[in-house]
Amino acid sequence: MPSPSDHHAYPTHWEADVVLRDGGTAQIRPITPDDAQRLVSFYEHVSDESKYYRFFAPYPRLSDRDVHRFTHHDYVDRVGLAATVGGEFIATVRYDRIDENGLPAHLPPPGVGDADRALADEAEVAFLVQDAHQGRGVASVLLEHIGAVARERGIRRFAAEVLPANTKMIKVFTDAGYTQKRSFDDGVVRLEFDLEPTDRSVAVMRAREQRAEARSVQRLLTPGSVAVIGTGRAPGGVGRTVLRNLLDAGFTGRVHAVNHAFPEDWTRLEPDGVPAHRSLREVDGPVDLAVVAVPAAQVPAVVADCGDHGVQGLVVLSAGYAESGPEGRDRQRDLVRQARTYGMRVIGPNAFGIINTAEGVRLNASLSPRLPVPGRIGLFTQSGAIGIALLSGLHRRGAGVTRPTGTEGTAGLAGLAGMVGLSTFVSTGNRADVSGNDLLQYWYEDPETDVALMYLESIGNPRKFTRLARRTAAVKPVVVVKGARHSGSAPTGHAVPTTRIPDATVSDLLRQAGVLRVDTVTQLADAGVLLASQPLPDGPRVGILGNSESLGLLTYDACLTEGLRPLPPRDLTTAAAPEDFHRALTGALGDDACDAVVVTAIPWVGDARTADLAAAVRTAATEASGRGAAKPVAVVHLEIPGLAEALAGVGDPASVPGAEPPAEPPGAPPAGTRRIPAYPAAERAVRALAEAVRYGRWRRESGEPGRVPEYDDIDEAGAAADIEVLLAPPEGAPHQDIPPPEAPAPDGPGESGIELSAADTQRLLARYGVSVLPALPAPDPDTAVRAAGRLGYPVALKPTAPQLRHRTDLGGVRLDLGGETELRRAYAELTAHLGPAEELGLVVQRMAPRGVDTVVRAAIDPGAGAVLSFGLAGAPSELLGDTAHRLVPATDRDAAELIRSIRTAPLLFGWRGSKPVDTAALEELLLRVSRLVDDHPEVVAVDLEPVVVAQRGLSVLGASARLAPPPVRTDLGPRHLPAY
Repeated sequence: MPSPSDHHAYPTHWEADVVLRDGGTAQIRPITPDDAQRLVSFYEHVSDESKYYRFFAPYPRLSDRDVHRFTHHDYVDRVGLAATVGGEFIATVRYDRIDENGLPAHLPPPGVGDADRALADEAEVAFLVQDAHQGRGVASVLLEHIGAVARERGIRRFAAEVLPANTKMIKVFTDAGYTQKRSFDDGVVRLEFDLEPTDRSVAVMRAREQRAEARSVQRLLTPGSVAVIGTGRAPGGVGRTVLRNLLDAGFTGRVHAVNHAFPEDWTRLEPDGVPAHRSLREVDGPVDLAVVAVPAAQVPAVVADCGDHGVQGLVVLSAGYAESGPEGRDRQRDLVRQARTYGMRVIGPNAFGIINTAEGVRLNASLSPRLPVPGRIGLFTQSGAIGIALLSGLHRRGAGVTRPTGTEGTAGLAGLAGMVGLSTFVSTGNRADVSGNDLLQYWYEDPETDVALMYLESIGNPRKFTRLARRTAAVKPVVVVKGARHSGSAPTGHAVPTTRIPDATVSDLLRQAGVLRVDTVTQLADAGVLLASQPLPDGPRVGILGNSESLGLLTYDACLTEGLRPLPPRDLTTAAAPEDFHRALTGALGDDACDAVVVTAIPWVGDARTADLAAAVRTAATEASGRGAAKPVAVVHLEIPGLAEALAGVGDPASVPGAEPPAEPPGAPPAGTRRIPAYPAAERAVRALAEAVRYGRWRRESGEPGRVPEYDDIDEAGAAADIEVLLAPPEGAPHQDIPPPEAPAPDGPGESGIELSAADTQRLLARYGVSVLPALPAPDPDTAVRAAGRLGYPVALKPTAPQLRHRTDLGGVRLDLGGETELRRAYAELTAHLGPAEELGLVVQRMAPRGVDTVVRAAIDPGAGAVLSFGLAGAPSELLGDTAHRLVPATDRDAAELIRSIRTAPLLFGWRGSKPVDTAALEELLLRVSRLVDDHPEVVAVDLEPVVVAQRGLSVLGASARLAPPPVRTDLGPRHLPAY
């Protein structure tokens, strides 16, 4: 642990692991007095030219005074950060606070006026990067981190003086996206820029993050050489198995077998013919990827050898980590920290492995015995067992093996191979470092991947995941199965932050991001097959045709269940020949009233062959595409052996790389004919089609994502002033000048923060144009009568005690009280039935116009951020969980979808002859609440219940709000890998 410097404690929270432009990692941390020798050594490896650019004069070496100055900081007015790899400095950055004259300054003590403190809100910043590491984006990421540190310490602006010839450093500043000014004086370029994040600076940071993290995954999936460390001397065992799989796949790079137990005279491992080494140090030449298959206790020494050899990434198959208990969790933490120290990323531990089917790579660094068929689907799993099931199913279907009866659960998995195959496969096990977020970054720009399939058991950073998923879904489908939905915690091996967001909320947030969430692995495969092989439907209208009336009706019912709009099924009768299917499908695809077609088939009477039926369907779909009528087609068949393979093109010359076409392929369609997915049940085909319809609609709507409206009557500054007063410490309490690095975020309603009084809540909401119907306290009958007189009859009498609030089922609310007599009678009944008036907290409120009772909420989740929720009040939301959710800030499109996405939405639009209510007013209310919590992150919870929506307008009858210090916005801070 570095020692503290001067009189301020060492700021541990400034330490971070980062991914650089080339995909390698580095560690960023504050510089301490213990770093004196590291600094001197670092400086000796900097070229004279770089030194000249830093100091504006020849500066061959650092004096003792320089070393002291550059290693002793107070972490407030003078701060230095270093980027390190292997424990050695590769770059440094520092700032020094200055006043308006450019002289050294100090942060004024607490209590000094804002004007005086503003005089010391600028700092001078300077960088130095070792020449060997220039071009890796080190300075850019250091600027992000030193900027975040400066903001935390009350600095709002940086100034930098750069020689005109130092174009690389000028580019670092100008490309960062901050608002800046440039001047030229006395042969020096002076740059000044504000440190407040801008839309452009955030966009620049996220673009750099995407490129760096994608590159880090690419390095793992496209190595030029692989070493399997822990290769057994005899066949069998994990290491020897992976080595054999690498060779059998035809890996195009170099392969090395490493085992410290190999005899000293071994130079090759037979019968595999692979170079054998007792240590990685014996390998002549670079090693890009190391597959580690040694006992967990030996892994640290292996990681050190890999780091010293310059290995770029690790696939750790070894078990005995976080899945085994607290000691294993510590071991896992040490593994990640050690690997990142050397600039390496880790897949695992307890991983199943990685696969890349690209012809120029053919990497199978996994426990799967065969390389899957190349294709357009990227597959990520956190579970090795799920990975095994998926890949074994792929092999069975790709090899054309008939599926045994009773294995329906793997049929969908097998369907992936013959249809489109895989581009890449990653199974991360405990997912200690590389995660699904990294794969989304990679797949987003990977030209070999058209569909991303993911099996997730935990989402460590929901806010980032939804952001990345939304961006990826805008260009290619993302389908997710989320395991561990109901346990409320991550699997034992996953050392990630947990979120208390209900599973239904997670589904809504994924849907908002364009992610297709399915329930099972089979559904994952079913949807992936259709999305990867078929065009997106333009709408929900489905044509149904086939030779079985019963199967057609089952398909029709399944369409209605999934919210599709099926056309009447067309029965071709059991006597239908392949040409009848071709003719009917051609007509359906040419019908403008049809967006997709499901073909149903049962065994027929006659001598028609399965291959002929498959050719008829595939040819009709291909011809329609050629006419500009490309629509998705799926086939549902019962007990027709070989049909799924024929429709998928298994055995087509084009499906086998390097295969020569036969002279006369019997029954085969022409080359280039579309492949069609087949399903053994109507429900599975329709569910996959429904996912494609939903995704197609989201893609069309995402082109016009909506807007966050502006309202002229919003008083943002007034609300900020109110919040500052409400959160101010009591008079006499100590003033905390520098905020804590991690402000606590609430995990649920009522768990932290300040619960506002009714008056304060109403005042805050009024700043955003939300009015709450007044409710006057009624501690006794006479006061209740006077309150009713002020408000005007008719009135309602209701308790405000927490245990009775919104509990109409307990008979605690009296409505439509038209006069004093009724009011006094109701008061007596309530106090007799529920208890003394002082315990009930009775209030009188004027009756609102009749309407539909709803509830509007917004709350901050520490993982996902601010979430806006809507549902009908009472049983629908509380008992049935019929509530919809969207991330804040919500757009006008989000608000419209929010109120229409609950199951009980018809009650708002005129159900059973009732009058529709004012949904426009409801949407505006949702948008105003969204603006409130987005503008003021201190508002960690808002609850409006009930909100009575009438035919014209609405009435907010109850409201509560909670404030707390704003949680740290990690998505707006500097780039960094998850802390471990």
